[in-house]
Amino acid sequence: MKPKISIITACYNAEKYIAQTILSVQKQTVSDWEWLIVDDGSTDKSVDIIQTYCNKDQRIKLMMQFENQGPAVSRNKAISIAQGKFMTFIDADDLWLPNFLEENLKHIDNSFGFLCASYGMKDEQLKTDLGILQVPKKASYSDILKTNTISCLTAFIDIDTLGKTYMPIVAYRQDMGLWLKYLKKIPYVVGIQECLAVYRIRENSHSRSKKNLLKHQWYFYRKVENLSLVKSAYFFTFWVYYGIKKYYI
Repeated sequence: MKPKISIITACYNAEKYIAQTILSVQKQTVSDWEWLIVDDGSTDKSVDIIQTYCNKDQRIKLMMQFENQGPAVSRNKAISIAQGKFMTFIDADDLWLPNFLEENLKHIDNSFGFLCASYGMKDEQLKTDLGILQVPKKASYSDILKTNTISCLTAFIDIDTLGKTYMPIVAYRQDMGLWLKYLKKIPYVVGIQECLAVYRIRENSHSRSKKNLLKHQWYFYRKVENLSLVKSAYFFTFWVYYGIKKYYI
């Protein structure tokens, strides 16, 4: 029988974290899932660790790319073979609270088939709380262009209803590109207010470079969403404002 939920993970050199991520998924109060992990050419022991869990839990399936191709290619590969009614994502260094899947299943019928949830942020060692990202109760296509409150950690999509859609092949914001494709079909994503996951902030994370993010955000507006110069400038102004507000106010 097909699983109810397909979980998708792109993994690259996550040997320090992947075991904790796997355990957080295995502790879910909902057990009817398949987990498609695509290793994107890791050079550490990630594959060995994942394979150990695969041998004990048939719900976990490992696919390998022998050359690093980026998270968009990895996730799209998993999306293409996902069999579940619902699709969700977790990165190889993040964690779900035990009721993550259960709460999403409770809320999905009261949405247009697209949910996200609030989540906590911690340092790399999971020792220091760095705050909670509280998602809005609902967010439209335009809202997400202004500031992306949907994390790859908590997105939950009814693909039976909305269909399979794939991430744009870009180095940054590929997940945002997927959310926007769905939000062109429906009025808004519904935000679960309860904190259901933990986002690990790594010291070498690309997202810590603010200048780099701004450059790629502008590229995203112009080349991925194909917005006009005026519209790009409009949404970029909001993106900068919310970024300043998040980090400095």
